[in-house]
Amino acid sequence: MTKSVAEALALITRGVDEVLVEQELKDKLGENRQLTVKAGFDPTAPDLHLGHTVLINKLRIFQDLGHKIVFLIGDFTGMIGDPTGKNVTRKPLSREDVLANAETYKEQVFKILDPEKTEVRFNSEWMNELGAAGMIKLASRQTVARMLERDDFKKRYQGGQPIAIHEFIYPLVQGWDSVALQADIEMGGTDQRFNLLMGRELQKEEGQRPQTVITVPLLEGLDGVQKMSKSLGNYVGITDAPNDMFGKIMSVSDDLMWKYFDLLSFRSDEELAQLKEQVAAGGNPRDAKVALAKELIARFHSEDAAAAAEQDFIQRFQKNAIPDDMPEIALNLTEDQRGLANVLKEAGLVASTSEAMRMVKQNAVRIDGDRVEDARITCALGTAVYQVGKRKFARITLS
Repeated sequence: MTKSVAEALALITRGVDEVLVEQELKDKLGENRQLTVKAGFDPTAPDLHLGHTVLINKLRIFQDLGHKIVFLIGDFTGMIGDPTGKNVTRKPLSREDVLANAETYKEQVFKILDPEKTEVRFNSEWMNELGAAGMIKLASRQTVARMLERDDFKKRYQGGQPIAIHEFIYPLVQGWDSVALQADIEMGGTDQRFNLLMGRELQKEEGQRPQTVITVPLLEGLDGVQKMSKSLGNYVGITDAPNDMFGKIMSVSDDLMWKYFDLLSFRSDEELAQLKEQVAAGGNPRDAKVALAKELIARFHSEDAAAAAEQDFIQRFQKNAIPDDMPEIALNLTEDQRGLANVLKEAGLVASTSEAMRMVKQNAVRIDGDRVEDARITCALGTAVYQVGKRKFARITLS
């Protein structure tokens, strides 16, 4: 892809949080050489979600611009455990776990990156050679006071939470990776800023030109509040089935949808501007979400899978169709226990009666396809299909 410096810079910086230092990036892009762009992944969990792809999408842009992508699997640092954002010491992984997860990562990232243009490296290559003496020398490069400038360490120290000595090693090792690779650019999430800047410091000390640091935002999950995370259940996995992926993306709020477009879509700025204009002029935001869902499903599955998922969604939700396959639940309840909120809780469609009441207020509860407007109703004996939200169904028999 032949682009001017200005065009390349616009592609790279779209949706990013920070570039340190932008003038350095301009200078490097203008040198007409292949840059080494590094991003590190500790294989602590083998399944990638859309939040992870914000960074990987940017790597693909650099790749399309002709630069070398080093996808660094932190098999050495993975056995330390990244303390970023943690309020307790993380349990290190076994060597076997690290390698198994690394293989899964490699399979998944090539859904976005071109495997022929991606250099996959493991940081144990140079860290094992560094040895104990080299590690002590590396640790001498920074002070405890400097490490405590890092926000998560500071909070834990002030809160009386223990910090293990090996956790201080983590940012130093990540920084040394940049020295070993002679990285021109390193990318990471905003929560990695301290670690990324450590690479710049160590490169300077080693007489290398310091890497440019580019941070990308952390993507909020489907709840629109916390960052996307499997542990929080607010994620869209890139290996999710097409129908599940479509339904999850359609559940994103209209406001958050535009951030998803900015960070996940490969559409041009002009196309996105046109979509926003159409919605602002009275168009249905749902149509924009459909376009986003189909684009992402096509990327991780196929065009045919995207089209089929759209038709399934229309059939099941837009036409209020009831799926054939759903849980069959029998409940033996007294009349006093057959209040709607309690029935939904007992059936496992909601976590609590308060959640049930909230869902009714949001017009998100149906019985046999009819919307329920009063959470205080007593459910009738017999069998009916209960629906909560767009995705939860159960055929419940009350006796």
